[in-house]
Amino acid sequence: MTGQQCRMARAALNMGVRDLAKLAKVATGTITRLEAGEELKPRTVEAIRAALEKKGIEFINEEGVRVRKK
Repeated sequence: MTGQQCRMARAALNMGVRDLAKLAKVATGTITRLEAGEELKPRTVEAIRAALEKKGIEFINEEGVRVRKK
């Protein structure tokens, strides 16, 4: 998951940085750093990705996201 995908996913869910940080159990600065393009530990990125997927986000290839159809 890229920082851009994280931003797109949050926008699709109308979710703020604090909301995602709480859901993924990481610091708000961690989300900000990811979205700024900094490299994070793989397990941290996976926790954020899993939190977004739990909310219905699907990651498409290496560049996009979409909200899963219900």
